[in-house]
Amino acid sequence: MKKDTSNKLDIYKLKTSEELLKYYQDWTDNNQYNKDMVDWNYIAPKETVSILKKYVFNKNSKILDAGCGTGLVGIELKKYGYSNIEGVDFSQNMLDLVPQSIYKKIEKINLNKALKFKDNIYDVIMCVGTFTYGHVKPQALDELIRITKNKGFICFTINEGIYEEYGFDNKIKELSNNKSWDVKEFFKSDYITTKDVDAWLCLAEIIK
Repeated sequence: MKKDTSNKLDIYKLKTSEELLKYYQDWTDNNQYNKDMVDWNYIAPKETVSILKKYVFNKNSKILDAGCGTGLVGIELKKYGYSNIEGVDFSQNMLDLVPQSIYKKIEKINLNKALKFKDNIYDVIMCVGTFTYGHVKPQALDELIRITKNKGFICFTINEGIYEEYGFDNKIKELSNNKSWDVKEFFKSDYITTKDVDAWLCLAEIIK
């Protein structure tokens, strides 16, 4: 039985892109977003990078942090020596809080739409905290796979509350059944510890 997490955070109640952008605009005032992530013990950036480094040994691998927010995943990647990182996010207010020198470039992009990137250009895609209520839908995985190289990796989290509701369970099975990827890691993460919000953490190797 899935756990309903929709009442855990106010942002989970928002339905439209406009509402989300306004929420992030307010949330980033006085660096409040980053302060909350510390207070809530948001462990997803550390946990996903700790899994990735078991599989990706080339520290110059070209990495896209999809839904990079304020750069929390990028900061973790840099700690372990990964240096060839780009970041994209839907909220310019979040991107404005990204520390300098984390990403080679950052860009405002809607991951629910077709991406302008060429095929097969990234070794790794990180997508952490992005598959959640009112944010990015399962079909975005098709585009992320398209821009990832053969034998590259996608590492992502899915908020437990939307895993079945949004159809991520079926999408993951579909991509495995049609041999788009080979799932290497899939387990429950504590995600946002003090808010009792769990997520599924998945790492998959791309097959082309």
